[in-house]
Amino acid sequence: MKVVRSMARGSSDTAGAALLLRVAVGGTILAHGLKHGRSLDGTAGWFQSIGFRHPTSQARASAVVEVGAGAAILAGAATPVAAAAVVGTMAVAARSVHLSNGFFITAEGWEYVANMAVGAVALAGIGPGPWSVDKALGLEPKFSGNSSAALAAGVGIAAAAAQLALFYRPSK
Repeated sequence: MKVVRSMARGSSDTAGAALLLRVAVGGTILAHGLKHGRSLDGTAGWFQSIGFRHPTSQARASAVVEVGAGAAILAGAATPVAAAAVVGTMAVAARSVHLSNGFFITAEGWEYVANMAVGAVALAGIGPGPWSVDKALGLEPKFSGNSSAALAAGVGIAAAAAQLALFYRPSK
C-alpha cells in the first residue's frame, strides 16, 4: 500500500517512470494529431471511407483533440482530462477500424489502440509526476489515484460512445 500511495503522490521514486509514460503516450498522440492536421483532406477522405458523417469536421476535431491531448500529457497538465481524450480517441479508432481485425496491429488489429488507452489510464492513475504543470500548480495530488484513472476511462469511453452514436454510420 505504501508503494501505491508513493506512486499516487508522484514521489521522486516514480518521477522518471511518470515522465517516460508522459513522453511515450503524449508524444505519440501529439505526432498522430500533427499528421492528421497536416493532411486534413486525406484524413477527411479516410474518415468518410470508414463511415463517418461530416468527415471534414471529424478530421479537424481529431487533429485538435490529438494535438491538445498530446501536448497536455507531455506537459503534465490536466492529466486525467488529457488521458480521457486519449482513451476516447483510441476507443473510436478501436470500434471504427480495429476490433474486426483481431488483436495484432500487423493485421490492423486493436493491439496498439488498447495499449495507448491503457497507458493513458495508467498515467491518470499514477499521476503526472513531480516534473509537471499539475505539480507546479499544486493539482497533482488531486490528479492521480484510482478516481483519476476511473475518470479518464469513464469520460473517454462516454465521449467515444457519443461520437460514434452521432457520427459513425458504417456501411453494411
